[in-house]
Amino acid sequence: MASSNPVPNTADLLPERLITSSERRWLYVMAAILGVMFSVIVVTGMTNMLHPPNDVEKIDPTTLHLQGEFVESNLGAATEPDGSVTVRFIAQQYTFVPQCVKVPVSTPIHFRLTSADVVHGFFVGDTNTNAMIVPGFITDIRAKFKNTGSLTMPCDEFCGFGHHAMAARVVVVPKDQFSNVGPEERVTCGAQ
Repeated sequence: MASSNPVPNTADLLPERLITSSERRWLYVMAAILGVMFSVIVVTGMTNMLHPPNDVEKIDPTTLHLQGEFVESNLGAATEPDGSVTVRFIAQQYTFVPQCVKVPVSTPIHFRLTSADVVHGFFVGDTNTNAMIVPGFITDIRAKFKNTGSLTMPCDEFCGFGHHAMAARVVVVPKDQFSNVGPEERVTCGAQ
C-alpha cells in the first residue's frame, strides 16, 4: 500500500534553498551598505560640528549690533571701489534689518548676512539666490540681477511662530538711479 505522504524529492528542494541563501546574502550586503552610509553621515556631521570648514567667518551674535561690520549704520547697500555693491543684512525673529534695500541692475552684488538669534533662510524671489543664515557665522553670497523690479525676500527656514510674516524686499533699480550714492552712504528703501 502506498503512503499518503510522499517523501519530498531533494532535487525539488534545491532551488528553494538556493533562493533563500541568495536572498539572505543580498540582505546582508544591503544592511552593510546602509551601515556604511549611516556611519559616514554621523562622522561627517560630528566632524563639521566640532571643526567647521576653515573659510567660515565667525561673529558673536550677542554683540553684532554694537561693533564691527553689522552695526546699524553699516546695514544696507554700499558701493565698493571696484563698482560692485555690498549689502549687509541681519536676520532676527521675525524681521530682516533693513526691511528693504535698493541695488543696481546688472552689477555684481555681494550679500553679507548674519543672524542674531536662530537659523533663518535667505531667498531672493524669482532668482536662484538662496542660503541659510546661522547665528555665530557670516553667510556670504554673490548675485547679479538682470532685470529691474521689486523682489520679495522671505525667510525660507522655519524660525518660530512668526516665521510666516518674515520677509524683506530687494528693489533692483537702473544704474543711473543708484550711481549718485557715495561710498560711505548706505542705501535702503527708506520708509517705503
